[in-house]
Amino acid sequence: MKQIAVIGSGTMGNGIAHTFAQFNYKVNLVDINQPALDKAIQTITKNLDRQVAKGTLTEDQKAATLNHITTYTSIKDGVQSADLIVEAATENIDLKLNIFKDLDAYAPAHAILASNTSSISITQIASVTGRGDKVIGMHFMNPVPVMKLVEVIRGYATSEETTGTIMSLSQSLEKVPVEVNDYPGFVANRILMPMINEAIYTLYEGVAGVHEIDTVMKLGMAHPMGPLQLADFIGLDVCLAILKVLHDGFGNPKYAPCPLLVNMVTAGKKGAKSGEGFYKYTPGSKEFVVSDKFKNS
Repeated sequence: MKQIAVIGSGTMGNGIAHTFAQFNYKVNLVDINQPALDKAIQTITKNLDRQVAKGTLTEDQKAATLNHITTYTSIKDGVQSADLIVEAATENIDLKLNIFKDLDAYAPAHAILASNTSSISITQIASVTGRGDKVIGMHFMNPVPVMKLVEVIRGYATSEETTGTIMSLSQSLEKVPVEVNDYPGFVANRILMPMINEAIYTLYEGVAGVHEIDTVMKLGMAHPMGPLQLADFIGLDVCLAILKVLHDGFGNPKYAPCPLLVNMVTAGKKGAKSGEGFYKYTPGSKEFVVSDKFKNS
């Protein structure tokens, strides 16, 4: 397996492309938006510079990594020689199904089709292809070059061969793959999202403020980041989408999104990427300042 295609050049897509390229895989990074591809290469370059500054990468390795990445604005052109395609588009079921129909049509017959989805059914995604045995979940964690975990999700029809290949491939990236079965939220988000949702309810019901809730979880539970801060970094719109998948998939009211989360996303307060969520984010600043909306909570 030498040629990788990554669909989507956002935070996860460029991180996945960076990681494969750093481990000497040839990577086609595909996005319909050329400015998004240009921004992705800038981000990858900046992250590689950070690795060089830390001494974990040499200038030659940085140059080789960038040389391994080719950008495309056409799915057909980007996947036609790929051995593995990793889809990392927005967490939207209709979008993913359309992408996988195209991947099935344009990718070589031997190619494995993987999704970086954090909650959507791999079985449902595979159902729109003619190669269900070669469709699998490959859920990387953010930031991809740093985080060790890869959730490997077997759909109903995913073969042992495909699963074994992806487990080995993940190890070749110096990741730790964990095999899980295909149920809403898998493991990571089935446990994480109810915790984040409960933290939002705790704020919504006036039990404590943003800083106080995050401090309790960091100092009391040894979490490296509080749940509200983590939600901001994941993206509040993404958290809402995953909770809806859990709620729809299990039909259990415990997964119902907090009304405060719904209102914040509706108002465009999506966390770090929009400049404000539970905290305010100023470019170039690493200080965490609680949003004015919650300062008196």
